[in-house]
Amino acid sequence: MPQAPILTVTLNPALDLSTAADEVRPELKLRCDKPVVDPGGGGINVSRAIKHMGGQSTAMVALGGATGSRIADMLKADGLSLVRLTAPGETRQSLAVTDRATGGQYRFVLPGPEWHKAHVADMTQAIAEAARAGGWVVVSGSNPPGVPAGFEQMLTVRLKNSGAKLLVDTSGEALRVLAGSSTPVDVLRMDSHEAEDLAGRPLPSREDSAGFAAGLVKDGAARSVIVARGADGSVIAGPDGAWHAAAARVKVVSAVGAGDSFVAGFVLAMARDWPVPEALALGAAAASAAVMTPATELCHAADVDRFYAERIITRL
Repeated sequence: MPQAPILTVTLNPALDLSTAADEVRPELKLRCDKPVVDPGGGGINVSRAIKHMGGQSTAMVALGGATGSRIADMLKADGLSLVRLTAPGETRQSLAVTDRATGGQYRFVLPGPEWHKAHVADMTQAIAEAARAGGWVVVSGSNPPGVPAGFEQMLTVRLKNSGAKLLVDTSGEALRVLAGSSTPVDVLRMDSHEAEDLAGRPLPSREDSAGFAAGLVKDGAARSVIVARGADGSVIAGPDGAWHAAAARVKVVSAVGAGDSFVAGFVLAMARDWPVPEALALGAAAASAAVMTPATELCHAADVDRFYAERIITRL
């Protein structure tokens, strides 16, 4: 199926280790299952999920040290198109442990290597050079230590000449700076907790989330804003108005990778020139499919197709 180019960017990747223990308790040696090892980081997961759904993308990843080399080998083995950039230190690891007694999942996320101004400038240049006219650039995941919170705004300015569109899915200070910016990215995504934190108030209904998203669009933070509402699906506000796409009713096995799967479905549909509400629905279908799979397995194509076929889209 024809699609525009998609470049995913992962500044702070991780080698994801997932395991389980009978019970997670302090001060004891916890005997864990053999870990499942996956290459992780927002952009990496987006590229992996795009491939699962039959799409194509290029994963630009900053990697360093032995852990970085291991991730590069895994991505190549998965058949992903990789552009490897040199990170200023060893790539980090993260750990997810499931407590079988309660079903709860504990996620331990370590910081990445410290970046300096020269590294940030080199990365910005590399992204701008790799972006393709009419294509999409996806910046997903946390920024490494040292990368300024205004990095995505700087990138927006650099991408103007390339003709590529920018989707940002970030959190923390980087999200707060973007939300207060008047240099709009094309699409800004966040979850309900992040939206409520920015709004300074609860957003209990779909209409509340859509109204908040529309306010960010009006203020010039982004041309479209998506708020993920977990089991209640996702809403988007933009030039075409506000829409809601329902999530499928499924048993949640692991929430890891659901947001990245959503981004993969949404940006793949946009790259195929689908209408925005349909892209929102494909994203919601991919997110629903992802929570059914264990650890960092992401979405399965058959589940995405089934949930998309049953999609419920509502204009708000």
